[in-house]
Amino acid sequence: MQMRMEALLQQRPELRMKLAPQIIQSIEILQLPALELQQRLKQELLENPVLEMADTPVLEEQQDQERDAETEPQEERTHSDQEFEKLRQIEDIVREYGSQTYRRAPDPTETDRKYEAMQNTAARPISLQDYLFGQYSLLDTPDDLRDIAENIIYNIDDDGYLQYSLEEVLESMDSLATLDQAKRALEIIQSLDPPGVGARDLKECLFLQMRDDHEHTLARRIIANHLEDLWMNRIPKIAKETGASLDEVREAIEFISHLNPKPGMAFAAEASAYVIPDIVVEYVDGHYEVRLEDDRIPRIYINSAYSRLLRDTSTSDTAKDYIRKKIQAARWLIESIEQRRNTLQKIARAIVDVQQPFLAKGIAHLVPLKMQAIAAATGVHVSTVCRAIADKYMQTPSGIFPLRFFFTGGTRTTDGRVRSRKSVKHIVKQVLETEDKRNPLSDDEIAAKLQAQGLDIARRTVTKYRKALGLPSSRQRRVY
Repeated sequence: MQMRMEALLQQRPELRMKLAPQIIQSIEILQLPALELQQRLKQELLENPVLEMADTPVLEEQQDQERDAETEPQEERTHSDQEFEKLRQIEDIVREYGSQTYRRAPDPTETDRKYEAMQNTAARPISLQDYLFGQYSLLDTPDDLRDIAENIIYNIDDDGYLQYSLEEVLESMDSLATLDQAKRALEIIQSLDPPGVGARDLKECLFLQMRDDHEHTLARRIIANHLEDLWMNRIPKIAKETGASLDEVREAIEFISHLNPKPGMAFAAEASAYVIPDIVVEYVDGHYEVRLEDDRIPRIYINSAYSRLLRDTSTSDTAKDYIRKKIQAARWLIESIEQRRNTLQKIARAIVDVQQPFLAKGIAHLVPLKMQAIAAATGVHVSTVCRAIADKYMQTPSGIFPLRFFFTGGTRTTDGRVRSRKSVKHIVKQVLETEDKRNPLSDDEIAAKLQAQGLDIARRTVTKYRKALGLPSSRQRRVY
C-alpha cells in the first residue's frame, strides 16, 4: 500500500482576538512606575518629532487646531523634487518652527555633558575577589604561588568561603603545583582583609577571626565543640560540659555574636534602591486626600508647527501622511498617559477608602482586601488592577508601602469578623516582644493568647506566621 502526500490550500473561518496597537500601548504605560514612565517619555520625545515637552498644560485651542489640521483634505502635488525636499525638512522641523526650543552655537567654554554624566555616575562597587587579589598583589610572595592564589581567590563565594577543596582547585588548573603550595597560598589569603575570608566552614571562619585573640579561651572551646548547642540555645548543657558558669558562658556567647559568619557580605551588598512613591495620601481637614506624585513626568503636547504644515497647501502628500502618523502616535501616547493617571487615581482612592482603619491606627488594623473588590469598586477588570499596582508605592502617614501591601487575605475571629493576615502577624510579633524571655511562649501558648483576643487561629498557623517573620522557636528565644 502506498501513501500519497500532497499539500492542499484550504479556507476556514476563525475567530481570533487581537489587541490594537493603542490598547497594547495603554497597557504598557499603565504598568510603568513614575521613574520608568519618565524615561519612556524622554525616549518618545527623541523618536517622535511632533512631540514637545511643556512646563504648563496644553491649551484647548491648540488641541482643537491639531484635530482640525488632521482632518483637512490632502492637496495634490505635481513636483516630485519638492516632495522629497519637504521630507528632508521634516526631521529638522522642531528646530525650525518650534516656539519653545531653539538652536544655539556651542559654547567652547562649556564642558562636555556626556563626560559630566559619566563623572556623576556611581562607580561599580569592587567585588570581594578583586579586593582580595588587589591585596595579594601588594605582598612580596613567591611567583610560583601567584597562579594558585588567583585560582583560590576566584573560587571564594560572595559570603567569603572557599567553595571547593584545595585538591579540586588544583585539578582544575593546568599546572604542576603541589598541595603544599596550595596550602601556603591559602594561608596567605586567609591573612587578608576581611578577617575570616577563605574559610572552608563556619568553624574555621570564626577561628580565623580569633587568630590574634588569646584571651577568650572559653569562646574557642564553644566554637570548637558546641556550635550546634549554641545554635539550639542549649546554654545549661554548654555550661555543664565546659565546667563554666552560666554568666561565663553568656559572656563568651556575647563575644562570639560579634564575629562575622559571612565576612564577604559587605562586598556583595547591592546599592540601596530609591523608592519614589507614585501616590501620596495626606490627612487634611478630617479626611484622607489622594494625589498622584507625577510632577517628574514630563507634560507633552503636539507641536503646532506640524499643524501648520498640514494646513499648508505646499506640503506634499507624502509629508502629510508622515506627519499624520506621528500626530496619531503622539495622541495615543497622550491619551494612554491620561488613562493611566485616571486609573491610578481611582484605584488609590478605593484602596484608601477601605484601608482607613490602617491609616488611622496602624498595621494591626489592616483590613483584608482582594483585588476583585477594588475592581468592582472602580469598574475596571481585575487584571487592570493587577497591572496598575505593579511596582508602585503609596506614601501614607504611616510610611511608604508598595500598593500590593494593601491586598491581603484574612483570618476569621470568634465573633465572625475577619482580620487581615498581616495584622495577625503583627499581633504575633507584639506578643513575642512582650513575653518573658526566661520562659518564652510556645506556639500553643501563643495560639491560646490570640484566641483570648478573639482570633480563632491554630497552632500550626502561628508556627507558619512566626517563621515568616523570621522569629526563632521558644527554645532558641530562651534567655538563661
